Amino acid sequence: MAVLQPGVRPREVWAWAMFDFANSGYTTIVITAIFNAYFVAVIAGNAVWATFAWTAALSVSYLLILFTAPLLGAHADLHGKKRWLLLTTLGCVLGTAGLALAGPGEFALALCFLVISNFCFGSGENLIAAFLPELARKESLGRLSGWGWGLGYLGGLAALALCLGWIGWAQGQGMGPAEFVPACLLITAALFAVASAPTFLFLRERTAAPAVATAVSAWQRVLATVRHAARYRDMRRFMLCIVFYQAGIQAVIALAAIYAQQAMGFDTQQTIQLIVVVNVTAALGAFLFGHLQDRIGHVRALALTLAGWIAMTLIAWAAQSQAMFWLAANIAGLCLGASQSAGRALVGLLAPEDRHGEFFGLWGLAVKLSAILGPLTYGAVTWLTAGDHRLAILVTGGYFVIGLAILAGVDVERGRRTAAADNN
Repeated sequence: MAVLQPGVRPREVWAWAMFDFANSGYTTIVITAIFNAYFVAVIAGNAVWATFAWTAALSVSYLLILFTAPLLGAHADLHGKKRWLLLTTLGCVLGTAGLALAGPGEFALALCFLVISNFCFGSGENLIAAFLPELARKESLGRLSGWGWGLGYLGGLAALALCLGWIGWAQGQGMGPAEFVPACLLITAALFAVASAPTFLFLRERTAAPAVATAVSAWQRVLATVRHAARYRDMRRFMLCIVFYQAGIQAVIALAAIYAQQAMGFDTQQTIQLIVVVNVTAALGAFLFGHLQDRIGHVRALALTLAGWIAMTLIAWAAQSQAMFWLAANIAGLCLGASQSAGRALVGLLAPEDRHGEFFGLWGLAVKLSAILGPLTYGAVTWLTAGDHRLAILVTGGYFVIGLAILAGVDVERGRRTAAADNN
């Protein structure tokens, strides 16, 4: 069975997937593993407001993406996606390097560069996803999406390995965090810049309209999509589904390390080991489920992963031993790669051919809304219950249940017919 669209060369697929490899280091090092803790402990000096300031800055960047993603996607459809992808990549690379300039007490500078880098990261993530339907045939979207996500998790591991190697050497030389963490940010920025180069060298632009199109045209396309939202009932329902199930996923991504330490007693070394293992299982989940969803159907495959998320939540909530939590973490890893890959593929399946950037902008909007909703829910529960992380993870798991219920009403074939009719 042919996997790629006519005229697409395997080198282009590799170049497209390399962007997932390149940008994953940013989330791994800046958002999840190293810089977040460094900001709270060193830059903000463990101030009582430090964690709130960190989450607030992330929320600001997500809100900016919420307001700009559909318009940016529509404009990219008209003018070309690669130029915008290049600009957002440069913004994230330079913003990540800028974080290295923030020393102890310079929290305003750090938060400014955090907003810039995370906004550019999220915008670029939407744009690279919009290339997917141009590369893969409809029946192979899941497989190709899985390859990209899987390679992305390996990129996160590569960034983590480079940074941990540097940290180990630096600590052996007697350096402290204020000396070795800035270098980790420069390593991350350099890896992003170098690993994304094949994307701009070999990935072709295919669907850009003539350059006479204007920003007004982009706005008109977004408004037309909103006005005719009833026609895209299955895409609309799936976007709502994404908001809920991704809220649970985003909470896990942002707070799993905190849960491991606060509820399960993990130390820093064990937490880093946990992140490494979860990245490995996430890569496996993306690769394996990418093939599976093309065989059994995208909705059925995504429903299977959401059931896995629900099981993970219950195991983590009930776990009294670290062994049980390791089991939950590995289930989370498998489901993380699978659900992220399946969601991106299903959007590509339901989007009209001439509106990929626009609809993937809506996808990014839904994901970023969930990135605000999920972690804030978790944080609010812990605040209201004086630090009950077990109840917080259980409440957050409810988002997976809601997402699964909404997913049941998505009819892929009906959605595909609507998208095809829109193209005619």
